[in-house]
Amino acid sequence: MAGEILLERCGGVATITLDAPERRNALTRDMARELTRVCDEVDDDAAVGAVVIRGAGGFFCAGGDRATLAAAGRDPAESDAYNGLGDVYRSFQRVGELEPPTIAAVRGGAVGAGVNLAFATDLRVVSREAKIVSGFLPIGLHPGGGHGVLLGRTGQREAAAALALFGEGIDGARAAELGLAWAAVPDDEVEDAAAEIAAVPGADAELSRRTARSLRTELGPPALPWPAALELERASQMWSMRRKHG
Repeated sequence: MAGEILLERCGGVATITLDAPERRNALTRDMARELTRVCDEVDDDAAVGAVVIRGAGGFFCAGGDRATLAAAGRDPAESDAYNGLGDVYRSFQRVGELEPPTIAAVRGGAVGAGVNLAFATDLRVVSREAKIVSGFLPIGLHPGGGHGVLLGRTGQREAAAALALFGEGIDGARAAELGLAWAAVPDDEVEDAAAEIAAVPGADAELSRRTARSLRTELGPPALPWPAALELERASQMWSMRRKHG
């Protein structure tokens, strides 16, 4: 498809690629809208059981495009500027709403809203050398897009505070040590590792979508208490048992 978001499907796994390497895949308003549309397309394809999000050119996402942010900063309350920033927010929110399980394959770096995009997914596979940088406070900006929730929902409050409040940056190896990523691998292995993990849910799209919906609801935030989780899971587990045993 034309534009700056590419969609490929292979064996039940959809790969969404941010394809604006000349600006390190920073999100413009048009690119964000396109990402939202592609997510709709993925959800409409019942054969897709897992999604990998990646960036072209060896860099995941440098956040919001500087020109877009500058335009919003000149008159943030002006409707076009306000809505334009809202489109960027909506794009990574929409990634977080994808029905299949999602993996961010992070090479090079994730900065600002690029961190939001990476942490909107269910799981991250990162290059050991990739830079994970909140980046808002050092340039005089308040974080946006639910940054604190996205960082903190891994359970790593200390790491969230270091990144968002103190301007600390970490590499992929440290992110994995902190539990902010599932695996840190050599740079040239990131996308293959993500695809290998995605293949399992990709092989059973209906089950993986049901399971993702249950898990996300249970874990929150806010998390469900165990008795509520028992009831939430019951119908889908019984559906899977009947499907398996005929």
